[in-house]
Amino acid sequence: SHCVNRVSNRGILRTGRGGGWVHRQQGNDIQELASKRVDIQKKRFYLDVKQSVRGRFLKIAEVWIGRGRHDNIRKSKLTLSMSMAPALRYSLGDFIDYYHAALSPTGSAVSDDHAHRVLKSEFIERDNRKYFLDLKENQRGRFLRIRQTVSKGHGTMGYYGQGIEQTIVLPAQGLIEFRDALSQLIEDYGDEDSDEREAASFRVDNKRFYFDVGSNRYGIFLKISEVRQPYRNTITVPLKAWARFGENFIRYEEEMRRIFSCHKEKRTDARPGTVTGM
Repeated sequence: SHCVNRVSNRGILRTGRGGGWVHRQQGNDIQELASKRVDIQKKRFYLDVKQSVRGRFLKIAEVWIGRGRHDNIRKSKLTLSMSMAPALRYSLGDFIDYYHAALSPTGSAVSDDHAHRVLKSEFIERDNRKYFLDLKENQRGRFLRIRQTVSKGHGTMGYYGQGIEQTIVLPAQGLIEFRDALSQLIEDYGDEDSDEREAASFRVDNKRFYFDVGSNRYGIFLKISEVRQPYRNTITVPLKAWARFGENFIRYEEEMRRIFSCHKEKRTDARPGTVTGM
């Protein structure tokens, strides 16, 4: 795979010094801030950071590289806000670790019984946008499919359209290069002013927990999600209840530690040859 910086000249209007490029689209000015290209096998991925009056967003385009000069007609795309990009980068890191640590070499044969099998899945949700990430395997190898669904109505950034679904497919061999290109764009053009902070998350066994601060007309809240594919459970804790919520967490943590210690002592006493008293 190969990653290069790219400057686009597709139907754009150059603005003043340092002003980037401006696209005219449906009466709105869309400014292109930066672009990167990642080549993976017979695919080419373009990552474009853009700015509109509604905010900053990232457009990812997947192009199949054909044999002839005019064969680059198979295209797919994915669009997400820059505030969402760090969560995608975090998930890509999980898939990279899994791919390199838990899987056999890519060149190994895939049996017919396991064709098109799903090896690992994750799920990300922001506002009315859902992202499904599936690491799959078929006769041609392993790949990560990223599928985005948007509920009817415009997204927060205003660039999605009505009830659409977008999908891109990344060959597993190029996940690191793709993640690195995304990371560089986040570092240079991350949406620092966004009210929606990056979701913190961690994994325990086969579950992942997400903690996401948000706000709506009712106030500020913390959304806690437990994800175990294909299931997802979510609770929302308002800010005014968070102090009591936290106090109960601490209280029950201490109680759980006492229970754990008691169970540990019982297991020790039950071992053969253990002296429990004189």
